[in-house]
Amino acid sequence: MEAAQTETPLAEQDESETAAHSPAAPSLRVGIGYDVHRLVPDRLLVLGGVRIPHAQGLSGHSDADVLLHAIIDALLGAAALPDIGRQFPADDPQFEGADSLQLLDNVLKLLTERHWRIVNIDSTILAQGPRLASFIPAMQAAIARTLGIEAMNVGIKATTTEGLDAIGAGRGIAAHAVALLMHDPSLQDCACIPPR
Repeated sequence: MEAAQTETPLAEQDESETAAHSPAAPSLRVGIGYDVHRLVPDRLLVLGGVRIPHAQGLSGHSDADVLLHAIIDALLGAAALPDIGRQFPADDPQFEGADSLQLLDNVLKLLTERHWRIVNIDSTILAQGPRLASFIPAMQAAIARTLGIEAMNVGIKATTTEGLDAIGAGRGIAAHAVALLMHDPSLQDCACIPPR
């Protein structure tokens, strides 16, 4: 004798579907970011919040940290917020020589106010030189500390362009980044930002 088959009542199905699409349900957002700056003499080279010994540094209004700028745009994009150029205008004197880790901290506050929690970040630095592999752990630590996340959730790779284009000619450095955010209603205000 076959067991009687039971069907989920339509009302329960509708209720389940509604719950899956309700504001309380987990919501994930992906953002991408890109930045490039020219290498020039008489500037410090800062990448991922870490000073890198090099004969040249990146030109820019702030510290010109292309990695952090790409990450900032990825985070802002995931939250559908205005990009880094509108958040921190290049013609605003208060951002002249700004530490990009501080800009990243400001972006974290914007995200937290809107209940967005950072799940993870992945990024790639494009540079013909200097070699960056040995500096990556320090970059991961600086970014993770600023954002209140684990360093294992901050991916950073470095590669060359095999001598192609302006990057390959050593005239600049670029970075790409991707960020994943999760909507978290428990983040009520900036006081909920994890301690750093």
